[in-house]
Amino acid sequence: MVPGATLQLLVQPTWDHCSGSPRGQSHQLLYVSNTGISNTGISNTGRCSCGISQMSRKVTESVTSATSMTNSQPYLKCCIALFIGLFFTRLWLVSVLYATWWLLDWDKPSKGGRRIHCIRNSVIWRYMRDYFPATLVKTAELDPSKNYVVGFHPHGVLVAGAFLNFCTEATGFSQLFPGMTPHMMMLTLWFRVPFFRDILLSGGLVPSDKDTASYVLRRRGGGNVLAIAVGGAQEALDARPGAFTLLLKNRKGFVRLAIEHGAPLVPVFSFGENELFDQVDNPKGSWLRRTQHRLQQIMGISLPLFHARGMFQYSFGLLPYRRPIFTVVGKPIKVEKKHNPSQEEVDRLHQTYIEELCKLFEEHKTKYNVPEDRHLEFI
Repeated sequence: MVPGATLQLLVQPTWDHCSGSPRGQSHQLLYVSNTGISNTGISNTGRCSCGISQMSRKVTESVTSATSMTNSQPYLKCCIALFIGLFFTRLWLVSVLYATWWLLDWDKPSKGGRRIHCIRNSVIWRYMRDYFPATLVKTAELDPSKNYVVGFHPHGVLVAGAFLNFCTEATGFSQLFPGMTPHMMMLTLWFRVPFFRDILLSGGLVPSDKDTASYVLRRRGGGNVLAIAVGGAQEALDARPGAFTLLLKNRKGFVRLAIEHGAPLVPVFSFGENELFDQVDNPKGSWLRRTQHRLQQIMGISLPLFHARGMFQYSFGLLPYRRPIFTVVGKPIKVEKKHNPSQEEVDRLHQTYIEELCKLFEEHKTKYNVPEDRHLEFI
């Protein structure tokens, strides 16, 4: 990454879907149909040169904050320390009152969460969107009278594409899919942390357990999208530039869930998700991979040793690279509802899902600078 790239962010370039290069000074929502790509909304966002330094600081701070939130661990420590620390100050009553509220509100995450629209629409997420930049691409309509199960691939290191597209309005989800409410699933562990749980709930995140998923998909009237990063934490260990390996071959729980509720399956592939960070080599069988796998079994989270760029230099740091993310939402796969599906039925639909995901990847990969000879690999 070269220093000159900062200017591209400040003028908020629109990226060409064929070449992956900037072609203008506007942010653009795209609609992709069988006949091509058309604009759904353009807004001028030009910036004068006198504001470059101030804007650059805002963008860097926003991405640093958003990256930390997506990574979760720094926020966890701060929230836990704040909650415990207040007990030993004159503000101890704050922790007592919050603990009371926490107990009364304990089941809220499993009941669909509590989104706060002003937080989902915060300018911080727009700065984060333009940092990469990130774009949500629509290829088919979603019926607001139905509930859907969305499979997000790949997980990447920090699931940045899924966070921006489903947990914020930075990329215009509600404009592209009117009448739909996204619910992104996240490890249940994070919803046990004081204060941090409320931040997660405000974005529409819900715990990744079957009861919560069933609650969302049973809602009458439809219009709910349950987004699942199918590869999970384990797939993050294989996330590095140029990688197209998906942990999906034996991940079938989300397929069974869709059948039990009659919810159509929607494959989603996020081009550029694995390009945001480099990762220390950890081939299978190495001591590092065995250690990471063991820690994942104990804690439920993976610990990829990633690095990218810094705040004021481009050779090393924990900020993600400024590389475009294009999250392509595929067409829904029809699912017939069955309370207790057989393994054969689950396997058959799972195979159909893989085929549709591969088709989605093959149809769009050349638009986003993926070599023609590269294909998805499933493990």
